[in-house]
Amino acid sequence: MPRSTTPPEPIDERIQDIDLSSEMQGSFLEYAYSVIYSRALPDARDGLKPVQRRIVYQMAEMGLRPDRGHVKSARVVGEVMGKLHPHGDSAIYDALVRLAQSFALRVPLVDGHGNFGSLDDGPAAARYTEARLAAPSLALTESLDEDAVDFVPNYDGQFQQPSVLPAAFPNLLVNGASGIAVGMATNMAPHNLNEVVAAAVHLLEHPDATVEELMEYVPGPDFPSGGILMGLDGVKDAYTTGRGALRVRGKTSIEPLGPRRTGIIVTELPYMVGPERLIEKIRDAVQAKKLQGISDVTDLSDRRHGMRIQIGIKTGFDANAVLEHLYRLTPLEDSFSINNVALVDGQPRTLGLKDMLSVYVRHRLEVVTRRSRFRLARREERLHLIEGLLIAILDIDEVIQVIRTSEDAEQARTRLRDVFDLSELQAEYILELRLRRLTKFSRIELEAERDKLQQEIAELKELLDDEALLRRLVAQELDAAADAYGTPRRTMLLNAAPPKPRSTKGTPDLQIADAPTVVVLSTTGRAVRVDLEGDQELSLATRRSKHDAVLATLATSTRAEIGAVTSAGRVLRFSPVDLPSVPSSSVHLAAGVPLRDYVGLLDKSERVVALLRFDDDAPFALGTRTGVVKRIVPSGLAVRPELEIIGLKPGDAVVGAATAPDATELVFVTSDARLLHFPAAGVRPQGAPAGGMAGVKLGAGAEVVAFSVVETPDDAVVVTVSGADGMLAGTDAGRAKVSSFAEFPGKGRATGGVRAHAFLKGEDRLSLAWVGPSSALAVGNDGSARTLPEGGAKRDGSGQPLDAVIGSVGRALGS
Repeated sequence: MPRSTTPPEPIDERIQDIDLSSEMQGSFLEYAYSVIYSRALPDARDGLKPVQRRIVYQMAEMGLRPDRGHVKSARVVGEVMGKLHPHGDSAIYDALVRLAQSFALRVPLVDGHGNFGSLDDGPAAARYTEARLAAPSLALTESLDEDAVDFVPNYDGQFQQPSVLPAAFPNLLVNGASGIAVGMATNMAPHNLNEVVAAAVHLLEHPDATVEELMEYVPGPDFPSGGILMGLDGVKDAYTTGRGALRVRGKTSIEPLGPRRTGIIVTELPYMVGPERLIEKIRDAVQAKKLQGISDVTDLSDRRHGMRIQIGIKTGFDANAVLEHLYRLTPLEDSFSINNVALVDGQPRTLGLKDMLSVYVRHRLEVVTRRSRFRLARREERLHLIEGLLIAILDIDEVIQVIRTSEDAEQARTRLRDVFDLSELQAEYILELRLRRLTKFSRIELEAERDKLQQEIAELKELLDDEALLRRLVAQELDAAADAYGTPRRTMLLNAAPPKPRSTKGTPDLQIADAPTVVVLSTTGRAVRVDLEGDQELSLATRRSKHDAVLATLATSTRAEIGAVTSAGRVLRFSPVDLPSVPSSSVHLAAGVPLRDYVGLLDKSERVVALLRFDDDAPFALGTRTGVVKRIVPSGLAVRPELEIIGLKPGDAVVGAATAPDATELVFVTSDARLLHFPAAGVRPQGAPAGGMAGVKLGAGAEVVAFSVVETPDDAVVVTVSGADGMLAGTDAGRAKVSSFAEFPGKGRATGGVRAHAFLKGEDRLSLAWVGPSSALAVGNDGSARTLPEGGAKRDGSGQPLDAVIGSVGRALGS
């Protein structure tokens, strides 16, 4: 087929020359205007951005109230996008999710069902989650149908939407806001609803209030995640100028994680900081050698117990020093910059605390005024109809006659107006009257409604004419909102600012210094570390607490190795570095940890009976249940984590041990009430494997109940408690006696000693005995204090009845 040679018709081209700079400037200004006024910045009156306002309004229009069921979030997004918000569904869903996140908003406005994300993870897709309005949203949208605010057309003019919500509480301050516009940004902190309402009420009553006066009600932000706000200087700057910087710390505590482990427990984090982010930063700092002393980090958070991040501290490191470096190197302490930019009368402004409250108060006064005018007009209209209806009912026969004789409805309406002097609305209302309204009861109802309407109209007119009444009503409604939706403050405020970190080269040393210390062991097995400075002396707390009777004290250093002598004849090496530290001025032994757990005793029958220093050249004495005594020099012991220092026969156990130089006296007390003491010099020191030598001669069926070392016999006392063999433990307190040690004559080693207690009827053994300084303290099995009889009893006396069972006896600290 031959190709056509006809030339194509010319195209009517319309090319217009436009200056590029002018076009770019105009387009950019339109874009900037749209972002600033229609997307990024909240309105200072209701505290909502346009997309948030449209979501809340459309959900209210859909009837998604808190008492209704949840619907798919995708349905809400579709309704908002199709009717009000001409943007992408992802932007709408992101805004919906934020309105439902309890960790983002102080008072969430949407009740979400499903995975709405966390601080570390995003939400599920809109087709998987469900939503409905939360109860506080009702307070934002109430009175929308009472002409309280202006309505404007939507993007295509088919629907109407509110230009602002009535907002029964100051949402801008309560929930804060964040957004980035063109050339400006906003970042507003959330606050406590009760505090903000109190400040707004104060401003209603005192319009000339200063920022300082308002800060008495709103001392600082209240973040949903809690935390600790360090220093209030930045808060005052933000409340005065609208700009300020805050430092927020997580809430932590230092707790024992085990017998020899200490950890930092994090229960609250700074605003918008997630657990995974904190853990990642800690690991990065440890791997980069910037942080020492951390053994592990575990996230134990769950729905039931809330947030709990466990940071393990290595042995020998100061947990408080590690915590300070965690604040410096990780988001455990984070900054929050306040930039209070919001739209006021359509213009972006930077607002201080009083400015934000003033804008809200003006808005709320206008809302209540418009609502009151609307209600007044509706009640006046209703009263007008009721009055006409009452006229018709009073002369109903003539009304019926007029209607029946009229040619049509128009004539009937005209004749009713002329005959009864009615308005057009009243005449129309009478024509539509149903016959059942003509009863006597209906007339009574109409008269009661008329009287009620007249009273309400009078009240509304009085309210509109008196600004003081109007302000009082606004304050009452604010208080009601606070009572309904307010919660206690979560963020702790500290006036002191955090100390500035010192500049250090390299990785700081966070280990506990090797300083002088005293390890104190109670008779109930609890141990504490008392760090000393200079010539400090130890003393118990002024008020006695549990576990205050002292079994042993040992002067050493914080990082030294000392030994725990057990009833099984073993010595276990340990360092006191991780023992709880208490002040030397007031030692509470109840703050200690069970030493058996600290050194790792597994056998329940084995207990710690004494402490020793491995560098001590003074002999150390032990006494056993079967009457064996042994002295050993600690400095000659082998360097091993665990060492046997006495060869015990089957069934035997160490009942007591202490340092015993040659000038001291070794004391045995047996269950058959015999006491034997003899010079320590008579027992030659032996090696670790030796089984000792005979210390006391036991009678038939008797055993040793106490072994002690007495340094000053003139100041020592003997405490004995009698009981009955076979008596159920704890059922009979028995009888106790406190005698002077000087009354007991010394005897030779391996003899039977002298009588120490006289048994009465029903008693056949000593259940407990103790020999030591005159400052003896008795405690129960639970560590609580017990009372001993006064001293000076005869050595072979029978003692006095006890009110409560004594579990152990020890000396007072410092004696």
